Amino acid sequence: MFLTEDDMPSSMYGYQLEQITEGNDDIVATAMAAAEEEVRSYLTGNNMREWQDGRLQYDVDAIFAKGGAARNSLILRHCVTVAKWWIVELCNADVIYEQAKERYDRSVAWLMKLSKGDVTVSSLPLLNVENSTREPFSFGSRKKFNHE
Repeated sequence: MFLTEDDMPSSMYGYQLEQITEGNDDIVATAMAAAEEEVRSYLTGNNMREWQDGRLQYDVDAIFAKGGAARNSLILRHCVTVAKWWIVELCNADVIYEQAKERYDRSVAWLMKLSKGDVTVSSLPLLNVENSTREPFSFGSRKKFNHE
């Protein structure tokens, strides 16, 4: 996994994590897996035409395959923020709920900008789309309509 439980103290205190999860490491693992999947979903293109508009397409598998210090720190930070949200959703024990929600919303907004191409992260690996046979867009018009 991209995230580890050792990453969580950068977002919430250990006693808060322990109190919310009641020592159940499965809850933390599930939250981290959900966070990773959510962040992946923002970075992964789909078959919609807008993804073929020439924006950068990141190699998501390569991004999340890295571990330790080789991980991209910005993507890691957003993953931890999203994981915190999934944990805080369970209980509001000594955690400022509004602050967690605001940070989650900010991370999601940034990830949306990244997926739309409004911001770029130069250190993330890109997919090789030069060999693609699809055209990025098409243009033209319909045949002229006559009432005859």
